Amino acid sequence: MIAVLAGGVGASRFLQGLYQVVEPSTITVISNTGDDVEMFGLHVSPDTDIVLYALAGAVNPETGWGLTGDTFAVVDQLQRFGYERWFNLGDRDLAMAIHRTKRIHEGVPMHEIVAGLANDWGLACKVLPMTNEPVRTMITGPDGELAFQEYMVRLRTEVDVRSIRFEGIEAAKPAPGVLEALREAEVVVLAPSNPFVSIGPILGVAGVRQALEETKAVRIAISPIIAGQVVKGPAAKMMTTMGYEVSAVGVAKIYRGLVDLFVLDSQDAALAGEIEALGMRTLVTDTMMTSTERKAELARDVVAAARSRR
Repeated sequence: MIAVLAGGVGASRFLQGLYQVVEPSTITVISNTGDDVEMFGLHVSPDTDIVLYALAGAVNPETGWGLTGDTFAVVDQLQRFGYERWFNLGDRDLAMAIHRTKRIHEGVPMHEIVAGLANDWGLACKVLPMTNEPVRTMITGPDGELAFQEYMVRLRTEVDVRSIRFEGIEAAKPAPGVLEALREAEVVVLAPSNPFVSIGPILGVAGVRQALEETKAVRIAISPIIAGQVVKGPAAKMMTTMGYEVSAVGVAKIYRGLVDLFVLDSQDAALAGEIEALGMRTLVTDTMMTSTERKAELARDVVAAARSRR
């Protein structure tokens, strides 16, 4: 069994590859819910939905989020009523949020809601939220604190991040199945996601970091930083403003003690020795997931490296 700690776009692309090279029923995705937000009175789970849409083959390939061919009639009309439109949900995306919100109001726990959605989308793998309790990622910038989606979408990451806080993390318990997945897995992958706001909230849930430290699985992290740049998202900016080295080495230092094998791009091959000095083995390969074939090749490389180390 392979457990994958997952954020949004980068994780979903890796999972698309993994879905091609191993039996999907052996995959358990542990999804970040720190990005969740209420919009138009509805509960939206961006990272979880990106994973669901990607694995169902329905994600918009141009954006990496949302649904292919979606329309925006509802937000067009809401804008007429004076609603702000900085968070642009498509009509079918809104249907997901309406259904999720209805189920929440009925008292259904989030892990059951997500399992139902995965089934509705025809997925054979297991998708778990990191917790059933609400956790919200909060960003502190020069002008104070704001919610992650405000920072990410409304302000387009044009804020210097000074610190990050996970509101509600103290009360958050792992969703049923999360700790078991980490303990029973043969391989645990920290997907190529933002280490601070995608993987960080998952590790912040009580017991998750300890389970990762103690698991007998081969633990693998894939760097989201390639040649000093991030493929998508604000990880590089965050690393700069919070005083981290913007490189695969900087990411490896964040994961030190949690990872047995660190995957870095061929462009960063010269950094392998520095990363190995941190106590991790390295796999140098092409990590740019620019096609369906390349996603599968990366997943195949990662699985083969994990199995050779068991």
